[in-house]
Amino acid sequence: MNKQLTCIECPMGCLIEVEVENGAVKSVKGNTCLRGKMYAENEVICPLRVVTSTVKTVSGKMVSVKTDKPVRKSEIFEVMKKINSLTLDRNVVIGDVILANIDRDANLVATQNYND
Repeated sequence: MNKQLTCIECPMGCLIEVEVENGAVKSVKGNTCLRGKMYAENEVICPLRVVTSTVKTVSGKMVSVKTDKPVRKSEIFEVMKKINSLTLDRNVVIGDVILANIDRDANLVATQNYND
């Protein structure tokens, strides 16, 4: 089976063709750099995404957050369930861990400062 992707790793936006056989990548064509090859291999076998969202606070304000590493695309709904169940009850600065290991080794971190 062949899949075509547009690479999003750099501004070049290479059109990449990936040949998959028996659940494994057989070949990657069209990339101009190693990052594109790695992106294509991951995208067809186990796509990953950084999740961005907001967490509510006890004061009713919302604080923007994101995962510090990409998570498996198949786990985004579970990650969002965890995020939606949180209520922040402390001050945070950008980069503070809100929830460790939200998915495997990815942490949920603040992307804005919050002082109640």
